[in-house]
Order: sequence, then C-alpha cells, then structure tokens
Amino acid sequence: MDGKTMMEGSLVAFAYRDLQIATGNFSDKLGGGSFGSVFKGVLHDSSIVAVKKLRSVSQGEKEFRSEVSTIGIIQHVNLVRLCGFCAQGKNRLLVYDYVPNGSLNSHLFNENENNLLTWKTRYQIALGIARGLVYLHEKCRDRIIHCDIKPENILLDVDFCPKIADFGMAKLMCRDFSRVLTTMRGTRGYLAPEWLSGAAITSKADVFSYGMMLFELISGKRNSHQSEDRSFVFFPSLAANVLMVGGDILSLLDSRLNREASVEEVTKVFKVAYWCMQDEEDNRPSMSEVEHILEGVLDVSMPPIPQYVKYFADDMDDFLFFKPSS
Repeated sequence: MDGKTMMEGSLVAFAYRDLQIATGNFSDKLGGGSFGSVFKGVLHDSSIVAVKKLRSVSQGEKEFRSEVSTIGIIQHVNLVRLCGFCAQGKNRLLVYDYVPNGSLNSHLFNENENNLLTWKTRYQIALGIARGLVYLHEKCRDRIIHCDIKPENILLDVDFCPKIADFGMAKLMCRDFSRVLTTMRGTRGYLAPEWLSGAAITSKADVFSYGMMLFELISGKRNSHQSEDRSFVFFPSLAANVLMVGGDILSLLDSRLNREASVEEVTKVFKVAYWCMQDEEDNRPSMSEVEHILEGVLDVSMPPIPQYVKYFADDMDDFLFFKPSS
C-alpha cells in the first residue's frame, strides 16, 4: 500500500512522504488556525483530502496515536471525518475528508453575492451545527467539548450541510484543561465569561460560542464591527433593543437577503442565541434543547438579556475588548 498501513477504527497511517506528494509539497493552503495549517491534497486513488500539519505537539507517538484513534471513531453527518494521520519522527499530521464549499465565515462575511446564503440555508446550518454539538457533548463515547466554535470551524459540503471541524483538538493538543486557555487561544469574540474567570470549562462554553455565532448567521456580519460612521457596533446589544420592544425583527437581518425570511424563525433564533449566552452557565440550554427548539419540538420563551450585552449597550468604548483577534 505504498508506505500506508491501516490501523484500528479504519484510520490510515500515512507515511510523511505520501502526504508530501499528495499536497504537492504542501503548496495549496486552504487555511490555518491556532493548531497549524491545512492543505489540499489528492491521494493516489484520486480522493481529495485536507491535510492539517500540526504545530508544536508535545506528545510522543504512542500517546498521539491513541488520542487520534479516539477522534477517528467519531462519525456524524455534521462533523468533518478524520480519515488518517501521520506520526513520523517529529511530524504530526491529520488527514480529513475534503469539504468543498469552504468555511462558513467565507460565505457570511464575503461581499461576493454569489456566495450569499439564503435564510432557509442559514437556518439549516444552525440546526446542523446544533446536531453535531449534541453528538460531541452527549452521544460519543468520550464526550468532547470543542472549545473553539466559530464560523471558521464550520465547513460546508456540496449541499451546504454544515460540518464541524477541529473537534477533539483541545484534548489532542493539551490534555490539561486548566492550561487550555493559554494554549488553545479560543477566539475572543466567541469566548464564554468563564474562560476569562478561569473557572472550569464545561460543554456550556460551546453553547455560549454557538449563541454568538447565531447572531452572525442572522446579520451576515461579525458581532463586533465598525459601522459606516466608524463607530463600533456590538450586534447582540443592538438586536436586544429591537427584540425586547417587539420591534421590526427583519430590520436586523443581513440586508443582502432583502427581508426574505420568516419573522417567526428569525425571532426564534434570536431567543435561542440570548439563552445560549446567559452569564450563568446553568441558565444556558443544553445543545439537545437547542436542537429541539430549532426543530419545533420545544417552545422557547423570551430570554433575560445577558448582563454584558447590556454592559456593551451602555458603554460603547469598551468594544475594544471584543475586537476579533487578528
């Protein structure tokens, strides 16, 4: 099999040389994050893959292999599938199924109208991400907290079905969760308050980040951005004022959608987002509750507006704290 060997959980152990050839010596870069860079590759059976070259993995080969095999077992329609790895010398690489439509941020925040996601698609994306998180939090054998849910980590397949990427990475890159904050560099605009206080991180931290992302699905902009007049806008604060007084909900929708959306659905997504962002994690729903609300199985009541959404509404100067890290 040309330097490849199969291993448990049907993961392929690749020789480094094979991945070098497949990626044209790592020439076609798809993206990069805090864990390393991702490159497009073509294997000899002509299947297309995404190869993630990991930075600074401290684990030995045996530990790395065992951690990777637990990620390899995890399969769900809303998770990117890990199909192989390489642990040769100092090299640590992960090989994933290639997901053709790129990441959610490239569609949401791109001025290009060809990439415009309809409201119906956005709603299905929100539901799919919820289902993927339910699987990670509640259904897979080693329950997994993602720790870095954001549009860059949601990939879209040919039918725009969302697939969560980078799950299991927190554990793979550093076993000790008390150190996660320094090593993970979870992305600032999506971090739950407990990250900053140093409290233990639970699955409710993912719920918070998911809520933050829902606002961006609605508006098509980053939650913190400069408006036309150069002033800072924190969208969750802006939207709270409209929601609370029963104002024009569709005025908050991505303007490129020309108000083509169901008021009921947009309102529902707003309510879910504020529940997910509650200051106290016990007040946030589980992802399976979120899934049931979006499916229409459960109703959702009007949420209390989280403290710091109010705080930013009152004090626009503190927006610098929320500027996305470059």
